[in-house]
Amino acid sequence: MTAKIISGTEMAATIRAEIKAEVEILKANTGRMPGLATVLVGGRKDSQSYVRMKKKACAEVGMASFGHDLPENISQEELLRIIQDLNENPEVHGILVQLPIPAHLNEEEILAAVGLEKDIDGFHPINIGRLSMKRREPLFVPCTPKGCIEMLDRTGVQIEGKRAVVLGRSNIVGLPVAMLLLHRNATLTICHSRTQNLPQVVREADILIVAVGRAEMVRGDWVKPGAVVIDVGTNAVDDPTTEKGYRWVGDVAFNEVKEIASAITPVPGGVGPMTIAMLLRNTLDGAKRSS
Repeated sequence: MTAKIISGTEMAATIRAEIKAEVEILKANTGRMPGLATVLVGGRKDSQSYVRMKKKACAEVGMASFGHDLPENISQEELLRIIQDLNENPEVHGILVQLPIPAHLNEEEILAAVGLEKDIDGFHPINIGRLSMKRREPLFVPCTPKGCIEMLDRTGVQIEGKRAVVLGRSNIVGLPVAMLLLHRNATLTICHSRTQNLPQVVREADILIVAVGRAEMVRGDWVKPGAVVIDVGTNAVDDPTTEKGYRWVGDVAFNEVKEIASAITPVPGGVGPMTIAMLLRNTLDGAKRSS
């Protein structure tokens, strides 16, 4: 068996086209253009690249983008003032604070300062709290977990009743995606560094979502034949045969697992493009709620 490759690049392009059409309808009906504000603190090259991609995606679907590139040494008070200004700006429907932020800043306080109605990252304590409870709906779901579930849905994967294993328990991916799977009536196991007999537990999964940040950790013999594998990891590994001297790989040993699984996401070109598509979707939803 060779797995179906779930292309996040192709799926995200379809979603962006859907969003663009909805943005045009919103503009025609209300005169309002959805607006995304990005807040970037410091000069990390990877963060700068991510923010550029997000601004480009906004332009592609007809959304406004507001960029705030701030110095590394900005104070907590000044950053909070900027976020409050964005909270009060009616042209901004989503606020994204690019993580990580410098260590001298209180990340929890910064994220909690983003207005609930503009928390398109879904990191506000109330949004996360609602996500963790039965019969509660958060205003926004974190973008990468939301993208993972969207990939399963658009691939036609049945979630209800299936055994799902999430490898990783971060606040950004592992825990939220686990809650989403529970809401969809999967039977859930969350694995981490202290899990005993880890390969054996992972091998029970009908649906496996991996987000641990360890290059090619999940091997072919860890995976149940016919499982659906969503690989969230993005890791640079040395490769002297490439121009840059490295290449990107996921947390899953792709060439091994694709011969075992029924469907798998590649890295790059898998979950990454879907994260940005879901960011646009959340921004549009915020604009619709404010109209």
